[in-house]
Amino acid sequence: MVTLFLCGDVMLGRGVDQILPHPGDPVLREGYVRDARDYVALAEAVNGPVPRPVPFSWPWGRALEVLDDAAPDVRIVNLETAVTRGGAFAPGKAVHYRMHPANVPAVAVARPDVCVLANNHVLDFGRPGLRETLETLRGAGLRTAGAGRDAAAAYAPAVVPVAGGRVLVFAVGLTSSGIPPGWAATGEQSGVAYLPTASAAAAEAVLRRVRRAKQSGDIAVVSVHWGSNWGYGVPSADVRFAHALVDGGVDVVHGHSSHHPRPVEVYRDRLILYGCGDFVDDYEGISGHEEYRDDLRLAHLVSVEAGGGRPGLRLVPLRARRMRLEDASREERAWLRETLERISGVGFTVDADGTLTLAPPSARR
Repeated sequence: MVTLFLCGDVMLGRGVDQILPHPGDPVLREGYVRDARDYVALAEAVNGPVPRPVPFSWPWGRALEVLDDAAPDVRIVNLETAVTRGGAFAPGKAVHYRMHPANVPAVAVARPDVCVLANNHVLDFGRPGLRETLETLRGAGLRTAGAGRDAAAAYAPAVVPVAGGRVLVFAVGLTSSGIPPGWAATGEQSGVAYLPTASAAAAEAVLRRVRRAKQSGDIAVVSVHWGSNWGYGVPSADVRFAHALVDGGVDVVHGHSSHHPRPVEVYRDRLILYGCGDFVDDYEGISGHEEYRDDLRLAHLVSVEAGGGRPGLRLVPLRARRMRLEDASREERAWLRETLERISGVGFTVDADGTLTLAPPSARR
């Protein structure tokens, strides 16, 4: 049995970058905010002062203790920011994220085994910014998946050795998450592992790569950046896409892009997370969509066995406050449980420490 830590978007740029030891240029080109430090002020307005500079561990807060206690075999995050000094804002985008390369220890402190880069912000500062991002992460000893110097590198899995085999992490991003088609990696051009739609042909294209790489004892994870920012509904095409991946031999589908969790499904004894929600970012204090409680975050701990067997899922509820993660309250944990059960049609038990554990089928609602 292998335990994976999975989470949604980790965005250490913009306002988070400004509180770290080496803040980059705060200039933004957003419609209403022109200085990244304003996002720090928004967080302070609702929850109090944020010290500056903070240690690299600050944004992760309680999550680092959760990870130490759980000791997962493999840690996988969706790193949704460019890591670059570059100033060439990608045209046609309303929001751009970047963190200064000297702040990369804020990524490394969580000890991710794989940083997924197939998302709609990794090329916010163009292909030169992507090149610096890849070089910086590689220099910090961090594996990546989903973006690269060409299509072969972008679509190749990150390979993490574990007892008895390997965990293979494939990453793709869809147009529905806001990835411009021009960001796609090609045979001659850097970019992301891009899929225009969640079609049967797209699923088969992913599965061809999985079949070529997967060996006996391996666990295949497909990390997918897809869908809108808000709402619990999952398009039927996305469900069919996820099911096709499982039918073809994928062990875990790791979805992200939405700012809050979306449904959880166990299909043919394989786990599908349609949306893990945000994990680390600077969204605290931004008004609108309060009904989704995007200040609440989930650490996903997935137990999976190569070759089959029902997966296990434990969720550790956290909340963002003063631009770091802390324990969610009892009421917040109850809200998350009720919401996940309602949107997923499954049941969760509550452990003594407040962790939510996926209930066996006989106990599900």
